[in-house]
Amino acid sequence: MSEQTNYTEDNIRSLDWKEHIRMRPGMYIGKLGDGSSPDDGIYILLKEVLDNSIDEFVMGAGKTIEISIQGERVIVRDYGRGIPLGKVVDVVSKMNTGGKYDSKAFKKSVGLNGVGTKAVNALSSYFRVESTRDNKSASAEFAQGNLTNQDLLDDTSRRKGTKVSFIPDEIIFKNYKYRSEYVVKMLKYYVYLNPGLTIVFNGEKFHSENGLKDLLSENIKDTDMLYPIIHLRGEDIEIAITHSKTQYSEEYHSFVNGQNTTQGGTHLAAYRESIVKTIREFYGKNYEASDIRKSVVTAIAIKVMEPVFESQTKTKLGSTDMGGELPTVRTYINDYVKRYLDNYLHKNPDSAEKLQRKILQAERERKELSGIRKLAKDRAKKASLHNKKLRDCRVHFGDTKNDRNLETTLFITEGDSASGSITKSRDVNTQAVFSLKGKPLNCYGLSKKIVYENEEFNLLQAALNIEESLEDLRYNNVVIATDADVDGMHIRLLLITFFLQFFPEVIKDGHLYILQTPLFRVRNKKETIYCYSEQERRDAMEKLKPKPEITRFKGLGEISPDEFVHFIGADIRLDPVMLDKDMSIEDLLSFYMGKNTPTRQEFIIDNLKVELDVIEEDL
Repeated sequence: MSEQTNYTEDNIRSLDWKEHIRMRPGMYIGKLGDGSSPDDGIYILLKEVLDNSIDEFVMGAGKTIEISIQGERVIVRDYGRGIPLGKVVDVVSKMNTGGKYDSKAFKKSVGLNGVGTKAVNALSSYFRVESTRDNKSASAEFAQGNLTNQDLLDDTSRRKGTKVSFIPDEIIFKNYKYRSEYVVKMLKYYVYLNPGLTIVFNGEKFHSENGLKDLLSENIKDTDMLYPIIHLRGEDIEIAITHSKTQYSEEYHSFVNGQNTTQGGTHLAAYRESIVKTIREFYGKNYEASDIRKSVVTAIAIKVMEPVFESQTKTKLGSTDMGGELPTVRTYINDYVKRYLDNYLHKNPDSAEKLQRKILQAERERKELSGIRKLAKDRAKKASLHNKKLRDCRVHFGDTKNDRNLETTLFITEGDSASGSITKSRDVNTQAVFSLKGKPLNCYGLSKKIVYENEEFNLLQAALNIEESLEDLRYNNVVIATDADVDGMHIRLLLITFFLQFFPEVIKDGHLYILQTPLFRVRNKKETIYCYSEQERRDAMEKLKPKPEITRFKGLGEISPDEFVHFIGADIRLDPVMLDKDMSIEDLLSFYMGKNTPTRQEFIIDNLKVELDVIEEDL
């Protein structure tokens, strides 16, 4: 019998608020990360501070919010009512303290549990809050949640409002950096949801007068819209909807009280249902739901009294009631869409006719594909997906709901040696591996039919569970892990083409990444340094002189599992695949994967010259 561990009073610990947050940060801000993903912790810290400023605007106080991010330091300044001066320390350092518990002061706000800024405070190496109101000002400074200084000014000419400055703690967030693309996307959502609000980020202004209509205009070009955006606004609900001429999948943006609910929830489920129900009744036809929703691009925002989210990061709504005297979320949304979308279609017969033609086209395509889809699903089962092509993670074993875990990752790799190294090195709880055999097909310009006919694409689609909607995506992070050589780069490009062609929202919503693995290992008897570039190799050689041993990794298979564990663990380096906002997906695919050979050759030669010039300078 194994020796039992003594269990005494000494084993019982009481943690204060900041110790608990720092020990269990995931409970408060979701995953940590390094800033390569839009849901990494450093963006949640910014969001938690910003949400308070947004709530001030919603309550009619302050129309401008200023944000500065310079390196590691973040500053958020609003011109709202300002925190009551006697409570400046308490609201950022005493749990379950805040104005959101008083529905008279804050109605339909984002934050309700008094945790947000406390988490930011505890997880920052430096945190400062300053409030100005009634010509007086109070400030407090903290380090890792510990109060280091506080001050009170009796007279000040500063404008009223609140200013928060913080630096995320590098002990918690290792090797992090803010990516402006993710910050800008977050800020655009805030102004879309709060028409009349101006946010200034590092000198650049963001403002919207048309709400969700502006959001859709940002995400779909006029030339790709099947009909003009239908934009409907009520007191506690706003929707915008159109259909794409070229996109295969459904695209949804959903919000509750200004929060982007990336994983949907009760409101999105009700909205998807209401679109189908309303359109069926309008045309008097029992169309398939998938035919109605195919290629839809839409957004919904609702306001709920005291919303219940399924996590502190508020990415999925759990509330079933709107609050107060209002009906359930489902009934409220169904009734609103039924009345106003139906009215719009009656008043705009041209849009209604185009929509019906699109539905009928989707119906024909579905029927043509039905036999192929059935065979494809049978093939996926026979391929023993969860044993042969896909080595799944434990999070999904026995999972029937397919709820997405923010930590889950799927590595897509090629070759037995590479997939073997990753499989042996991975965290089996949250990391899965999908093995390709050879290069995927160039699917540019091909129809969705090819996804079911091509074994690789069919099995990958099944592994990700994205046939119908991104809402069912099983892995939060989809990582392309290929060799850093010409063949590996080609495989990356072909896989990115697959997603752009058939599932662009995987990229648009920030789920697709490229795994960075070291090109060199530089070591001596005392230290080993892994280098991801020529410059890092030179720096390592300088540090480890004289004459360290240098190994050039030619492929992932050459890296042993014992070493690989470092590159897909806490120190993982991921480069997010992002879309150029000034180039459409069709233009992007046409340039890189189409037949414009002379133009592309010129582009490659020009960029190759730049690379050669850099190498010559280094030499």
